[in-house]
Amino acid sequence: MAKKWLILMGLVVIVAVAWVVYHHYTRHPAGSTTTAASTQAGRYGKGGKNAEGPVLVTVAAARTQDMPVYLDGLGTVQASNTATVIAQVSGQLISVPFKEGSKVKKGDLLARIDPRPFQSTLDQALAKQAQDQAQLKSVQMDLARYRKLAPQGYVSGQQLDQQQQLVDQDAALVKADKAAVESDRIQLSYTDIRAPISGRLGIRQVDVGNLVSASNTTGIVTITQTQPISVVFTLPEQTLTQLRSADGKPLAVTALDRNNSKPLAQGQLTVINNQIDQSTGTIELKAMFPNTDEVLWPGQFVNVQLLVNTLQKALVVPTAAVQRGPDGAYVYVVGSSSRTAQLEPITTGQSHGDYTQVLKGLKLGDQAVVDGAYLLKPGARVKVQPATLPAGNASTAAAASAG
Repeated sequence: MAKKWLILMGLVVIVAVAWVVYHHYTRHPAGSTTTAASTQAGRYGKGGKNAEGPVLVTVAAARTQDMPVYLDGLGTVQASNTATVIAQVSGQLISVPFKEGSKVKKGDLLARIDPRPFQSTLDQALAKQAQDQAQLKSVQMDLARYRKLAPQGYVSGQQLDQQQQLVDQDAALVKADKAAVESDRIQLSYTDIRAPISGRLGIRQVDVGNLVSASNTTGIVTITQTQPISVVFTLPEQTLTQLRSADGKPLAVTALDRNNSKPLAQGQLTVINNQIDQSTGTIELKAMFPNTDEVLWPGQFVNVQLLVNTLQKALVVPTAAVQRGPDGAYVYVVGSSSRTAQLEPITTGQSHGDYTQVLKGLKLGDQAVVDGAYLLKPGARVKVQPATLPAGNASTAAAASAG
C-alpha cells in the first residue's frame, strides 16, 4: 500500500514540473528575452537619459557683490576677570548672605566671620593708645614748667633735656599705638568679606559654622566677570600677514555656535599674541564682546569668524553651483538660446555663506546650474524651472523664472 502512495506522489510531481516548463516556453519563446541593457538603450537611445527629454534644472546668474573675507578659528570663552574670594583672617563663618549664581557688585557683602575676637583686640589697642596719650600729655606739661623755671636757675639744663627726651619717647609710643589701632581696625574690617569685583557668583564652597583662614586656597566662592567677556582663539601662522595688514584698525569678530550655523555675538579683536606657538604653528588672539545678554559663558567652545577684508564687486555664483572633479572646480552653464548645458572649468576664490567667488571661467550674467547638475553631461538638453535662491538674489530668481 505504501509503495502505491509513493508512485502516485511521484507522478504528481512529474506532471507539475512538465506544466511549468510548458507554460514558460510558450510565454517566452527563444530570442525574446530582454535585458536591462537593451531596455535602457531602447528607452534612452544613444543619448542616455537625456534622449527621453530635457533635464529639469534650476539656474542662477553670475553676479557681482561685496564678498567678505573671513578667517575661521575655534575659540574658548574666558571671563574678563576671575576672583576667588578667600578669607583674609581666621575665624568662624557666621553668615553667608549671598545667593549662588547671582550677580554682585564690587563691595557687596558675601560672608561674615565672627568679629568678637577682633573687636576685643581693637578695644585693647584703643585703651593702650589712651593711656599713652595721657602719659604724653603729663610729660609735656612738666616740660612746659621746666622751661619757665630754667631761666631763673631752678631747673638745670640737664633736667630740661631729660624731660624733653621723655616727651619724645611718649610721643613715639602714641604713634605706635595709632598704628596698632589702625591695624586692628583693618583686621576687624576683614571679618566682613566683600566682593572684590563685579560679576556673577559661582557655587558656594564653605558653609556657615566652618572655620576659614587665608591658608584655605579653595576660597568661599568664585566671581567671574561676564560683561564684557573675551574669546581666545588660534589661527595658522600664515594668516599673520593678513592680521597685521589691518594696520591697527579694529577687526570685527563673530562668535558662532558649535554647529557653525548660528551667530551668537559680535565683538572686536583686541590682542594678537606677541609670539607664534612653534609646537602647533599657530598664533593666539583675543577678542572682546559686550555680552549684554550673556549668551557667551566662561569655558564655552565657539567657532570664530574674523573679518579681515571685504572684496568689492566680486563675481560670485551660488556655492551649490560649484562642482568638483579630477581637474578642479567647474560649473554647468546654460546657454540663453540653445538651452543646452556646457561644462565650464572655473577658478574659485573666497566662499562665504551661500556664495563663492569666481576668479576665472565665468562672466557676469552667465546662467550656472544650481540644481540638477548631477544628471548632466556636456551638451545635454535642459529645461529651466523656477528656483528658490538665497535671500538678496532677486535678479537671479527673475532670470531663472524667465528661462
